[in-house]
Amino acid sequence: SQNFLPFILKQKLKMNNLLLFFMFSWATLRIERGMSIIDSMPLWAAPAIIAREPTSLEEEIKEIRRSGSNKDLDAAPEFEMSDIFYFARRGVESIMDDEVTKRFSAEELESWNLLTRSNYNFHYISLRLTVLWGLGLLIRYGFLLPLRVTLAFTGVGLLVFLTSVVGLLPNGRMKNFLSEKVHLMCYRICVRALTAIITYHDSENKPKNGGICVANHTSPIDVIILASDGCYAMVGQIHGGLMGVIQRSMVKACPHVWFERSEVKDRHLVAKRLSDHVEDKSKLPILIFPEGTCINNTSVMMFKKGSFEIGATVYPVAIKYDPRFGDAFWNSSKFGMVNYLLRMMSSWAIVCSVWYLPPMSREEGEDAVQFANRVKAAIARQGGLVDLLWDGGLKRGKVKDTFKEEQQKLYSKMLVGTQEDRSRS
Repeated sequence: SQNFLPFILKQKLKMNNLLLFFMFSWATLRIERGMSIIDSMPLWAAPAIIAREPTSLEEEIKEIRRSGSNKDLDAAPEFEMSDIFYFARRGVESIMDDEVTKRFSAEELESWNLLTRSNYNFHYISLRLTVLWGLGLLIRYGFLLPLRVTLAFTGVGLLVFLTSVVGLLPNGRMKNFLSEKVHLMCYRICVRALTAIITYHDSENKPKNGGICVANHTSPIDVIILASDGCYAMVGQIHGGLMGVIQRSMVKACPHVWFERSEVKDRHLVAKRLSDHVEDKSKLPILIFPEGTCINNTSVMMFKKGSFEIGATVYPVAIKYDPRFGDAFWNSSKFGMVNYLLRMMSSWAIVCSVWYLPPMSREEGEDAVQFANRVKAAIARQGGLVDLLWDGGLKRGKVKDTFKEEQQKLYSKMLVGTQEDRSRS
């Protein structure tokens, strides 16, 4: 880890986290004793709603036909009314417990962390638990929150002021050096505003100039988590208000890539701007989150292929948060940015691990989608996350017709394909 805190202070923070962890475990035990648990099962140990077995469409339909019909799929490769049960069951499973929409809500905790946002009524279980919860509330909102808000305004204010000053200097080594130091200092102040405890692994694989850094996306604070350990060129849409002021000041000191609203949908223009940036080896690596939306840090969803079409070296980064001390996931459909940041600053701490993976390049004969999936799989494997093929855009949009058509094609191919094989024989 390359945190700027002295070693002794970092050890104290770790000891505080250990103390909180034991406190959370004790609170969970009190809850389990105070509540009537079905079959004496802990709250967090309940089984999944639906137990799925990894079987193919063809295998399941064969099983249905064997149990409800005398016609075997190989002997009768034609539509049977009983085949409907497979699609009906899969539809009900998706409604009850699908693997996509639950990625857009907060991760379930194994122990209560004394925050009412994770378990609303648990602080009423016992008097001692209520007292402990009230003491934690006083510490978080009476002491930690004002201190963190002060640090946040200090970090953002210094970032705007100092980058504007550095932007007045002529381009050269001195400007680049000062810009790097200013960005690192301000981002680290912002990290302290969240009491973030970050462990960086395999720093020898950190992104280098002329490359693209891609990471899984859980929260807007992913940016400062990574930028507090190294400088990056940010990519994004130009905003108004305070965010616009910050963007305009940052681009004066460092060549970030900002797009107008009308330019964002022009894929060729975006690819051209990114390609021009990475071709200049003197410029900082670009930081991109290819999922395009925030996922609850239990999985990695489909990577958009745009950043993998450029042909630059890709530096994968896996980010894994520990939700026991504070949930970093931003549910943008439920909380606004200000509300979200206040929730972060009133948590106990933000604890996470960052892994820098070895650089990856597009292999011969590999298209952009295959390359993106290979990088995504590496990030999921390192971060202990579930690798999903679904598009994160389903967070706000409907399932595309192509997904429905794929199931129809599989069923049609199973019947027609089998019939063709029989005609050949």
